[in-house]
Amino acid sequence: MPDDGAPVPVPPAPGTGTPQVFEYAALRLVPRVDRGEYVNAGVVVYQRATGFVAARTRLDGARLRGIDPGADAEGAAALLRAVEAVCGGGSAAGAAAGDDAGRRFRWLVAPRSALLQPGPVHTGLTRAPGAELDRLLERLVP
Repeated sequence: MPDDGAPVPVPPAPGTGTPQVFEYAALRLVPRVDRGEYVNAGVVVYQRATGFVAARTRLDGARLRGIDPGADAEGAAALLRAVEAVCGGGSAAGAAAGDDAGRRFRWLVAPRSALLQPGPVHTGLTRAPGAELDRLLERLVP
């Protein structure tokens, strides 16, 4: 309860009620940062109203090696699994275990120069952030 005694709003159950704002970013694998070429390998979605944060990933090793034949597909797969673990929170999230969903999302979408990079953050409205995550994965990740 807030200090002023006002009730805390309870978000509608997923799939019901008024659509709520959500944010998302594609996750890109950039095997050679100097060339700037990438392949989308996942999506991370955050919805503040429901405290939802999750990532879905899919690695196409052949596409990754098409950009860079020496790309470390196993290392890339480990990075993608780590993103999913950070979203899930708990002990699997490592140092982010105690962070709230919003903080974990912001950390994951912060720009960086590494093999795994987030794309720009976009917004939308949805009643079901989990279903939106699945839809975005199908749309953005080949």
